[in-house]
Amino acid sequence: MNAELQTLLLDIASFLDQGGPVMWAIALTSALLWALVVERLLYVLVAFPRYRNRLLRIWQQFQPESRWVRQRIRSRLISVTRQRLERNQPVIRVLVAICPLLGLLGTVTGMLTVFDVLAFTGAGNARAMADGVSRATLPTLAGMVVSLAGLVATLLLARLSGRAESQTKHLLNDTPFGIDQEIAPHA
Repeated sequence: MNAELQTLLLDIASFLDQGGPVMWAIALTSALLWALVVERLLYVLVAFPRYRNRLLRIWQQFQPESRWVRQRIRSRLISVTRQRLERNQPVIRVLVAICPLLGLLGTVTGMLTVFDVLAFTGAGNARAMADGVSRATLPTLAGMVVSLAGLVATLLLARLSGRAESQTKHLLNDTPFGIDQEIAPHA
């Protein structure tokens, strides 16, 4: 098992080296991106339901005299819930946007390698030119793959967070037709 893990790590390092230093930046960005995605998924699916249950127990015990006070506190609870659900999602979206840009940077650095080879050796050194082309295409591909997968994860997180927030709003209603409809001015 240990030898297999070493072989796998050497293969990954070799692949990252083929794409040049930008591939390492894409790999680190990808690792951070997926760590945040997993953290958010665990929060929304595991920790948030416990938080919501505790919030609802407190809400059910809370009975102020004024409906206005109760509605303001409900709005605050929903706002805090939204903040908890959306934590780190802007960072995830920024990381998704950075990945294709890092891929483009890899394309530029790879093409600079090709031009350096052409300047020093002429068109006769196909192996050196192929290394530059590899350094140009691998980061582009890696940046796009990480970005597209991250985009799907971002959409999933947004949907799960929105659903959890909507359920919390519904559960915090204290009348059959809801406080929002009761207090809202008539058109």
